[in-house]
Amino acid sequence: MQQAATTKSSRRGRRSTTIGGMPVNDVPWWRWRSNVRSALHMLSDQTFQQECWLAGRPGYGDVTDAVYRLVEDTWLDNWSAEKYVGTIFRDDQEAELVDAAVLRVLRIMHQVGADAPVASYLEHQGWPDAVRAAREAHVRLATADGDDPDEPPRSLEVLAIMLRTV
Repeated sequence: MQQAATTKSSRRGRRSTTIGGMPVNDVPWWRWRSNVRSALHMLSDQTFQQECWLAGRPGYGDVTDAVYRLVEDTWLDNWSAEKYVGTIFRDDQEAELVDAAVLRVLRIMHQVGADAPVASYLEHQGWPDAVRAAREAHVRLATADGDDPDEPPRSLEVLAIMLRTV
């Protein structure tokens, strides 16, 4: 007599699978995508950067916060977004655009320092290219999600509320 196979749900303590040793089920894909999109949105909007980051407006963090949101759960500072096609990113083009933005922003961050003032980023010779790359990725992801890419970035508080309710 054969025994019925039992399947353990991840909700019952089953270990997550991993990508390069990082658990992939610890944070739902939609949270990863939301954080990446939020960061790209802020990094791609020069008016926002002037009015919020440079002006020190509370509620939006700074460049370092945006970079952290971009790479913290995804480890995009260690490997390609291509690993996430089919989970966080819909296709190779989204992944390529995100990779281009990540590489440009991280290069600047490494040159000016993670704790550098916002002005150091905005005045960096490579910043316009980083903004352009972030804009291309942001527009692609926002459009694919049915959102208006030209709406102003949401505050971190609104992002946190969205992530709790989704």
